[in-house]
Amino acid sequence: MKVIIVGAGEVGFHIAGHLADQGHDIAVVERNPEKHRVLREKVNALLVLGNGSSAATLEEAGVTNADLFIAVTNQDEVNLVACLLAREYKVPRIIARVKTLEYIRGDGKLNAEKLGIDMFINSDAVVAEEICKIAGHPAASEMAEFAAGEVLFIGLQVSSLNPVAGVTLAELGEIWGIYRLVVVAIARGDKTIIPRGEDVIQAGDTIYYVCKRSDLSSIDYLFGLEKKEAKNVFILGGGRVGYLVARELAQNGSHVKVIDRNPNQCRLIASDLDNVLILNTDATDVDTLENEGIRDGDVFIAVTEDDQANILFSLLAKQRGVRRAIALVNHPVLLNLAPSLGVDACISPRLATAGEIIRYVRKGEVLSLAMVERSGAEVAEFIVPSSGRIVRKPLRELDFPSGAIIGAVVRGEEVLIPGGGDHLEPGDHAVVFSLPGSINQVEKFFS
Repeated sequence: MKVIIVGAGEVGFHIAGHLADQGHDIAVVERNPEKHRVLREKVNALLVLGNGSSAATLEEAGVTNADLFIAVTNQDEVNLVACLLAREYKVPRIIARVKTLEYIRGDGKLNAEKLGIDMFINSDAVVAEEICKIAGHPAASEMAEFAAGEVLFIGLQVSSLNPVAGVTLAELGEIWGIYRLVVVAIARGDKTIIPRGEDVIQAGDTIYYVCKRSDLSSIDYLFGLEKKEAKNVFILGGGRVGYLVARELAQNGSHVKVIDRNPNQCRLIASDLDNVLILNTDATDVDTLENEGIRDGDVFIAVTEDDQANILFSLLAKQRGVRRAIALVNHPVLLNLAPSLGVDACISPRLATAGEIIRYVRKGEVLSLAMVERSGAEVAEFIVPSSGRIVRKPLRELDFPSGAIIGAVVRGEEVLIPGGGDHLEPGDHAVVFSLPGSINQVEKFFS
């Protein structure tokens, strides 16, 4: 597939590298010479130095032969003009990243259709949604929903006190009994593996598992996780992400307090969210936070524009007694480092945005897709084709890619956590975890 990407910032860079690794023909348009140089050293793609809203530049990138056009600069106007040009060149699929929430609210879909754009994506809205999902679980470092929310993919960091530390996967299967789940991967240090029965879960591992939503409470109990709702929530940062998270959590019944030292930002939020308490102060103002009950806080969410501040204040909040801390982190190095320091969950705007976009590129019929930052792995929901090659055969007999595993099968209204004796039926939805080197093979398997 010929893909043109306008903008080589964090999101564009990640999409370009990911799709190039999957064998797609990539062209990247970037006007910043330094970003252009960095991309040249790290990504196998045609690089065009120029403005993405210029027809001449787009022609140089090969827009006349493009199958997919993605505009992800930091300027809405550039993205929209670039996409309108792509429409004039009759590119089949067009995606625009927009920062202005009005584009995606209410008649946002109609706006996209009128402009001939297939998808508007707002990074802030995507990130806020992901934060709210994780905030609602007592220990998840990552979480994604599939099959209309009936199947969950969860990342869980294993502490030395966790009852599964030191247990093999085979023993785990015996312990769970009727509560079915599939541990699809174990991340240990720099490695992520598809585990076998003899593999031992160790303290410090992050395990990734797939389960039914209806079994989640029982599985949490067996994992030794205390079931406690996120009732008292502190949010550091009253920008767009902080506003969206505060609004969503407050609507769901949480007591939300937003911390921001910018009085204008505080007034703006207070004028729109009357069920949220606004603290016009700094996160270092210990006395104010103590008086507002931070020691009884269930979740602290740091979403300022400063990665290091988000990590630091998340750790300070936990030191003050907050049960869980979630930090917004852009830089890949800090994203991998923060969990080892004690931050419970880190959200990457570039990864969340890229995941929403990349599912449009898949060859098979992908309904939903999530990406795992630590390994570059993907979790995707495929529709099983009618081909007799893979249907009605025991899973253990299928020539399934070795770096992938089926975590769940949805058949009508029934959710199956499959074993080797189960099979696929035409029209089933299969939730599959794939390591980077197996993604192409999995796509071909379901195509």
